[in-house]
Amino acid sequence: MLIGEVARRSGVSARMLRHYESLGLVRPTGRTDGGYREYADEDIRRIFHIESLRSLGLSLREVGRALDDPGFTPSELVDDLIRQARERVAAETELLTRLHRIGAAEPAGWEDVLRTVALLQALHSKSARTRQRAALSSADGEPVGVEALVEAVLREADPIVAGALRWALARGAEGAAALLAEGLASPSAEVRERAVRSLAEVPDEEATALLREALAHPDAVVRGHAALALGARGLAEAVPVLIDMIVEETNDVDAADALSALAGRPGSADGIAAGLVDRLAHGTAGAPARRRLAQALADIPGATAARALAELARDEDRSVALTAAYIVELREGRER
Repeated sequence: MLIGEVARRSGVSARMLRHYESLGLVRPTGRTDGGYREYADEDIRRIFHIESLRSLGLSLREVGRALDDPGFTPSELVDDLIRQARERVAAETELLTRLHRIGAAEPAGWEDVLRTVALLQALHSKSARTRQRAALSSADGEPVGVEALVEAVLREADPIVAGALRWALARGAEGAAALLAEGLASPSAEVRERAVRSLAEVPDEEATALLREALAHPDAVVRGHAALALGARGLAEAVPVLIDMIVEETNDVDAADALSALAGRPGSADGIAAGLVDRLAHGTAGAPARRRLAQALADIPGATAARALAELARDEDRSVALTAAYIVELREGRER
């Protein structure tokens, strides 16, 4: 078979076939009387083998070695090809994400594009100061999309930079709440905490609804931050989780402060006091937990809290009784 026919059947150009020959990858079995290259069936099979290996990403040198070296073992080379393919996919994914971020910023011209690129690079900087400046710039209206800010805050370990990013998101980054909610499902506890802390600072109704859902989250840290945020917004749904936090000594001081603030709302104090008393009545709370519950009752007004404190002043544990008695004395002093 002549080179033109081989090219037509194999899909490999005549020029490439000559290149393969120059590299020693494939050699025509013979030549015609007129000096034209003549390929046998075995040559054509080899050409198809070459193309198959090239389709996997092998260089022509690696193809030659694979076909001609009897001791060649493909496993190591295949592993290397897998690594290279993953690196290419990661690079292309990063490029696609960057382009998407630039598009989301809705640039009006190339100056906007360049500023957005600079901000995106700054958000990935190794320097915490540079990342903080980028976060503050985005809060001041520089062109960077909300997705980039959410991605940045969910990976940010520096507390100062994270605070700047949360502030930028809270300043009206539309769509931030839904994107942050995705972080609540992360397998990483750190990411889940960053997500709920950021969500707590977004003041819109969507964020409030998502925080309500987070009260039932399996992660106690997520539940706690959600309860504190909802308590600050005056929502009584947070009360059971806030009481759990006091019993479990998880941000218990903040939880008690949140209950105190909620108890100041009309008609709320007795319900909160009843919730605290209910935990005391279960009998499962040890002395340290009862002492913390007594301390939480200190700033809850009303008769329900007063009765519970009077009973705790007779608690069998001396430290609980002393704490409750002291609180009762303080409350009576304020009422005089």
